[in-house]
Amino acid sequence: MERAILLALKGKGRTSPNPAVGAVIVKNGQVVGEGWHKKRGGAHAEIFALKAAGAKACGATAYVTLEPCNHYGQTGPCARALVEAGIKEVVIGARDKSPKQGRRGMEEMRRAGITVRQDLLGAQCKELCEDFFKHSSTGLPFVTLKTAMTLDGKIASRSGDSRWISSEQSRKLVHEMRCRSDAVMVGADTAILDDPQLTTRAGRARRNPLRVVVDGALRLPLKGNLAQGAGAIPTLVFTTKALAAGPKAAALEKLGVRVMAAGKGKKVDLPQVMAQLGRMDVMSLMVESGGALAWELARLELVDRVKFFIAPKIVGGPRCVMGLGGVARVAEAYRMEEMEVSMVGPDIMVDGKMAPRR
Repeated sequence: MERAILLALKGKGRTSPNPAVGAVIVKNGQVVGEGWHKKRGGAHAEIFALKAAGAKACGATAYVTLEPCNHYGQTGPCARALVEAGIKEVVIGARDKSPKQGRRGMEEMRRAGITVRQDLLGAQCKELCEDFFKHSSTGLPFVTLKTAMTLDGKIASRSGDSRWISSEQSRKLVHEMRCRSDAVMVGADTAILDDPQLTTRAGRARRNPLRVVVDGALRLPLKGNLAQGAGAIPTLVFTTKALAAGPKAAALEKLGVRVMAAGKGKKVDLPQVMAQLGRMDVMSLMVESGGALAWELARLELVDRVKFFIAPKIVGGPRCVMGLGGVARVAEAYRMEEMEVSMVGPDIMVDGKMAPRR
């Protein structure tokens, strides 16, 4: 199952709105076939693994990170394919919690006489599909807030300099995270001050996610990296209804930037942004914003997971991870759950989920 998880990760960011799934077929203690879901509309992991195994699949055991589907879509039902191949046992990492009808294949396989076991490395397999589970049930993307901060909680020096707070090892991991995300989001301040590319520049299987800018005043520079690179890399700016029909929007669109309205007032409506991204089949969204957008997303309970990279540095100053607002009392604090702490080079990485508000 560990191998199946590694295989599934190869498809992350490429399969939406389908889940990333890996499959390994074992017979007599030997791997005879393996595969993963490579892209939307393509064959599922089980089909690739069965094809690789050929006749050796008969009497073998299949390890699959997610319960095989049992419906006809762009491809046929994987549960039926496993039955027809003569698989004798299927080990499932996570049950399919999608509300879509006809997805689940466990009952189909058991009726055909296949032994089915479940929840092997269940926590890891559920995390692998957390974006799919949320998107399929709510229509919204799974949002991960990523930030690099100093030991005293600052994301930049008092002058705004932020290069580089985190280590080279942390930055490499962030590029891998981008590669596995459908979209990456920043606010207008980050787009202007940092002039980021928001591309994937590390790892073997590189791909660039959709780049999203939340820009209520439509300040994105025409000569900046995001606008200038929009012809090659999909780039989307959310602004207000009035500005989306103005001359600045037209100039950005000439460069290849897609400008969309979200909100009628002077501020971008973030819940509306998430709904629109969900309709565009964005399942996983990584936010790399400054403090203002980060706090607003947290306040609106739009953040599902945080990944904080904490560098062993102290810079002081006002530029905090959550730069605006804040709760009035500590008892009102937003809480985390399922926390994990690890080292990435010299940095501490804190990974956890936002707990539901009481």
